[in-house]
Amino acid sequence: MKKLLTLTLSLSLLFVYSIAASAQDSSTSKIAAKSTSSRKRGPVFRANKEQVNQAQVILKARGLYSGGTTGKLDEATRAGLKEYQKAEGLKVTGTLNKSTLERMSIELTDKQKAM
Repeated sequence: MKKLLTLTLSLSLLFVYSIAASAQDSSTSKIAAKSTSSRKRGPVFRANKEQVNQAQVILKARGLYSGGTTGKLDEATRAGLKEYQKAEGLKVTGTLNKSTLERMSIELTDKQKAM
């Protein structure tokens, strides 16, 4: 009788322990998910119209862009930027990010320099 009672008590404690451990794991993952989703992004780097114009002129001179100097980051400009970035060993993004502007020797604004 004592053995049966001890066995039942042991199994009950094991069951309660496994439920508690499971609940703690799920609450920990919820906290981790909440902390990563509530993080705010920093400022977004954006090239201005004049910088896009200058980049289009440079891309055109290198034969990577055949459009006009519109100051708009259109698909043809993005395609040219990707080719330029690939040729220069930069991360290929198709955007005028800080490293691409610096490699093109296009002056950054004070706000862009601070990023």
